[in-house]
Amino acid sequence: MSLLQIRLACYSFFVTQPFLYSVEREYPVSVDRLWRAWTVAAELEDWYHPTDLRAVKGATASELIVGGLWSCGVDVPAHNFAAYFFGQYTKIVQNELLEHTMHYTESFEEFAAKDFTSPSHLVVLEFQAREEGAWVKFSQFGELPEGQEKQAQEGMTSYLESLASFLSAN
Repeated sequence: MSLLQIRLACYSFFVTQPFLYSVEREYPVSVDRLWRAWTVAAELEDWYHPTDLRAVKGATASELIVGGLWSCGVDVPAHNFAAYFFGQYTKIVQNELLEHTMHYTESFEEFAAKDFTSPSHLVVLEFQAREEGAWVKFSQFGELPEGQEKQAQEGMTSYLESLASFLSAN
């Protein structure tokens, strides 16, 4: 068992939010390159959105320290709103594990206020170097209305497709 597997096994004992879903994908880049795409704010802003949408410019932050801010916004023009996400990093193991809380709002005022006491989800990202490149697994824990797990999973699959396009162009 690897050190990361041991950490995740120990960690899963303390997760109090229910598992919702996970998605994973391999990319033909180094694990260091994949890590940067997830942790450098300017890069995150370029790809962290479904393939048919775009990021809200200026909404993305990534302060890569435990307790540091993570945030982004996704413009949804067909429904005339923006989806805003924010949270704090809770665990960081470079090129192996990234964990953060995730709060959601459609209100720019609530996004700007960043109330970390509002209901949130937990996001756990696992990274591995592979023979052909690097792998990432995105897992989300929390509660969603019944039946929305599948929609959320499909949405994140689209985000990972957007990441693939970003990595192939950069």
